[in-house]
Amino acid sequence: MKKLALSDEILLSIEKPARYIGNEVNMVRKDTDSVDIRFGMCFPDVYEIGMSHLGMQILYDMFNRREDIYCERIFSPWTDLDKIMREKKIPLFALESQDPIKEFDFIGITLQYEMCYTNILQILDLGQIPLHASERQESDPIIIGGGPCAYNPEPLAEFFDMFYIGEGETVYFQLMDRYKENKKKGGSRREFLEMAAEIEGIYVPSFYDVFYHEDGTIKSMTPNNPHAKATVTKQLVVHMDDATYIEKPVVPFIKATQDRVVLEIQRGCIRGCRFCQAGNVYRPMREHSLEYLKDYAYKLLKNTGHEEISLSSLSSSDYSELEGIVTFLIDEFKGKGVNVSLPSLRIDAFSLDVMSKVQDIRKSSLTFAPEAGSQRLRDVINKGLTEEIILKGASEAFQGGWNRVKLYFMLGLPTETVEDMEGIAELSEKVAEVYYEIPKDQRNGKVQVIASSSFFVPKPFTPFQWARMSTKDEFLQKAYLVKDKFRTMLNQKSLKYNYHEADLTVLEGVLARGDRKISALIEEVYKNGALYDSWSEHFKNDVWMKAFETCGLDSDFYTIRERSLDEIFPWDFINAGVSKEFLKREWQNAIGEKVTPNCRMQCIGCGAKSFKGGVCYENQN
Repeated sequence: MKKLALSDEILLSIEKPARYIGNEVNMVRKDTDSVDIRFGMCFPDVYEIGMSHLGMQILYDMFNRREDIYCERIFSPWTDLDKIMREKKIPLFALESQDPIKEFDFIGITLQYEMCYTNILQILDLGQIPLHASERQESDPIIIGGGPCAYNPEPLAEFFDMFYIGEGETVYFQLMDRYKENKKKGGSRREFLEMAAEIEGIYVPSFYDVFYHEDGTIKSMTPNNPHAKATVTKQLVVHMDDATYIEKPVVPFIKATQDRVVLEIQRGCIRGCRFCQAGNVYRPMREHSLEYLKDYAYKLLKNTGHEEISLSSLSSSDYSELEGIVTFLIDEFKGKGVNVSLPSLRIDAFSLDVMSKVQDIRKSSLTFAPEAGSQRLRDVINKGLTEEIILKGASEAFQGGWNRVKLYFMLGLPTETVEDMEGIAELSEKVAEVYYEIPKDQRNGKVQVIASSSFFVPKPFTPFQWARMSTKDEFLQKAYLVKDKFRTMLNQKSLKYNYHEADLTVLEGVLARGDRKISALIEEVYKNGALYDSWSEHFKNDVWMKAFETCGLDSDFYTIRERSLDEIFPWDFINAGVSKEFLKREWQNAIGEKVTPNCRMQCIGCGAKSFKGGVCYENQN
């Protein structure tokens, strides 16, 4: 193994040195002199978080199957090592080769969560790579961003050479081949960017000019380079079984946040929740076949030694072969101590038969997401759940032996009233009451109902992108109201209520909905010490508030201002498969408290059916 980039003295002085040494089970090793392209796959958070990210593992495996590409992993150094690297001027390095990342051809950064944006600048800064794309030289790596937050790339436009819009298995190799072609003929960095801009799904921010109205809204966004497209179209895998999956995931030395094998069973969602960005941008829903999943489940467990397998999707209950894959996993690995985890289950479709099979191995808490406390507000957000269904599902779960339930809600949703908010406590109380209706000798101890509320952020490419956000004070007032209501509940000892940080949510809204002007804000807070903003103990709200003043920006402009239907959004140049007309129609349906059927019940004309060859739920089977 190559000599480590960090000395033994440094490794012994920092927390969890295993984050930085590589050499884990299933890590890929290649001769760096025998490859044409060196690609650094970066997750801008600490190792344990990044190693839990499925997309990173998929792309790491995919790239390394090509002999001419060596893909290595890069994570944000924790604050203790960050300090030492700055003091000793140690350049940021990749785990596999321990080489400085500035020597790579590409750095691909996963944009998973807005509050990781300052960590992106940390990666570039410690990597000794100019923060601004405009300042990079021919020898600097190409910085490319992808992932869910790339659906509004504008707040990061200054820092990236390009963005990849869509699913990574589609045009990445085409991009790599263009790079090799340009390199072979001695082409410049700009010439490669022009070649890249011609590829569907690739967005090069420097090739576009943005013009503003006097009120700060966008007047137009136009290409300034003939190679750039006026509309950038997301890329997606059409037939899921055609995509290769990971056979040998890298197994971390230390416990990762998701310390298990992850088996992706489908992409997309049929439900149409109006607050959910993923449910819109990952349309249409596409399933893996049962045989495909059986094959990969066996390989994954065999090649990792993990004792848990999680079935991953936006709505596991909607997978048509859910019972089949669960039955296979239970039967195949019975007696081997393998636990099956089923996240993203809908309470209305939770099969008691499937549940009873899973519980034979290990019981844990069940998680359900009513999202809103009243039926009226659940209709507004198009959740498609009635109180009767929620309570029936909880009853079945309790009869199956569970006694701990987590309920997820949102505060600050459009049209929300006091009755809607108080309904969170009332619904939680009713769930607890269902448990106590079971005969005492059939109960499994005391029940615990944990209700959590996040604060609503209107995300791009959702029907709620026209909605206003609440202010920090409004969010807190709502949380206090719900908390007070919980104190009046008869079964309050069985109930627990938590809520998210309000100031963090406001900033998430700014970064999610922002335009190019926000790049200056991100750079300003980074230079003043903001880092690991998604970690409560490191979040510095005062630094952010001061930066708004310094940059002459108003957070209210991006958050509490309700948009008109004809406003141009910073992300309108992206074709994400759902039409803006559909989103407008759904926004108006929300205001009218009108429920839209899911895709299995009826095609709702979102645009996915005519997107990329007509793939949608109704013509997959």
